[in-house]
Amino acid sequence: MSSGAGQEMGTAGSAEMGTAGSAERGTAGSAAASVGVATADDMRALGQRLAGLLHPGDLVVLSGPLGAGKTTLAAGIGRGLNVRGPVTSPTFVIARVHPPLSGGPALVHADAYRLASPAEVDDLDLDADVSSSVTVVEWGEGLVEGLAADRLDISIAISRTAGPGSPAGLEAGRRTVRISGVGERWAAGAMESVRCALPPASEAL
Repeated sequence: MSSGAGQEMGTAGSAEMGTAGSAERGTAGSAAASVGVATADDMRALGQRLAGLLHPGDLVVLSGPLGAGKTTLAAGIGRGLNVRGPVTSPTFVIARVHPPLSGGPALVHADAYRLASPAEVDDLDLDADVSSSVTVVEWGEGLVEGLAADRLDISIAISRTAGPGSPAGLEAGRRTVRISGVGERWAAGAMESVRCALPPASEAL
């Protein structure tokens, strides 16, 4: 993996989001939280909020359809971590390391969209950076869980399609962002911190 800033991959379209939430149980019985997001700025702000809870060694797995806002959320995390940017879609480079600008952890931003198996993930040597960086993987569900015993799973669903008056060039529509923790790192106390970091309208699941 190169240590320069930014890799391009996938569709880094603007995602629209807002502020409503609901509650349920996360993966393997862990607690989860969800929040509605209405604009790309809201999605980036959510990423910045989450960045304040992330430590070196944390793995974040982003899932959702094309244009859902995964890269927008990752860019917000990068901004919150104060890393060298810009954080863009890394589809063709697969992974990029964004060094910190102020003493915090680096951001490893990867895109598994073109990968077919965990063996191909192993070839990227992402695990070499996991312990010292915050690793965010788009399209990583079912592929990168072996990188760490603990992870934060974030799924983004498009809950409303664009209307006739939507601005050109935006992947418009309200998003529902569901966040669940897996492993001891994201036990009840840590997930409560996640919920406290979300906008007021969000709810525990």
